[in-house]
Amino acid sequence: MATQARQLASETFGLENYKNLKIKLLKSCNLKIAGFFVLIINCRIIVTYKQLIMNKGRLEAFSDGVFAIIITIMVLEIKVPEGESLMTLKPLIPKFISYVLSFTYVGIYWNNHHHLMHAVKKISGQMMWANLNLLFWLSLFPVTAGWMGENHFALWPVVVYGIVLFLAAMAYLLLVIVIKKTEGAHSLIVHAIGNDSKGKISLVFYFLGAGLAFINPWVGASMYVVVACIWLIPDRRIERAIHQTLDEKN
Repeated sequence: MATQARQLASETFGLENYKNLKIKLLKSCNLKIAGFFVLIINCRIIVTYKQLIMNKGRLEAFSDGVFAIIITIMVLEIKVPEGESLMTLKPLIPKFISYVLSFTYVGIYWNNHHHLMHAVKKISGQMMWANLNLLFWLSLFPVTAGWMGENHFALWPVVVYGIVLFLAAMAYLLLVIVIKKTEGAHSLIVHAIGNDSKGKISLVFYFLGAGLAFINPWVGASMYVVVACIWLIPDRRIERAIHQTLDEKN
């Protein structure tokens, strides 16, 4: 924390070297006054550093809110059927399938995002924009899922849905890359995720699904289901890395 505080002091007070500030104070006034100003500066650094760490909580809270809104919008796309017989539910089956698939994807992203943020120790401006990029593509799920369900998994709705899935996965990979860069080469994230072969395989399946949709839209949609099933298996890489780190400390 001391090293980070000194770096933060350089940014906060516009000085290249934090020690220079204390030396100038000591030379310019008596020891009591200089000590008082140094104390104020140190308190300011600690407060600013804590605010920097707390921003991680704001990032998580904002993201969780967006995830919740996405799910809410998706379920509102399923209209209440008019009638009391079971046959009135039949037209809703494609919409329900699309909703279940999309709900599963949002749940997967929320779960992985939660574990990812849990391992993050500091945030940066690049990380915040990368996170917003991910949320942007996820926010398109209700539109593409509703379009696909409304048109009974027709060709172009399935293709567009696959493209959005592909771009959301790319956004998540970009977020991971930015976090690795921010945290450093020897960070917990780098140790836990590695080369992220699971995420790269998912991109291939999304591409195949969008391509196979031109042969048969249901075959293309099945590729999206396969990826969801792959990610439904709990990914405990970050959890294992965190437990391993705690065991080493103990």
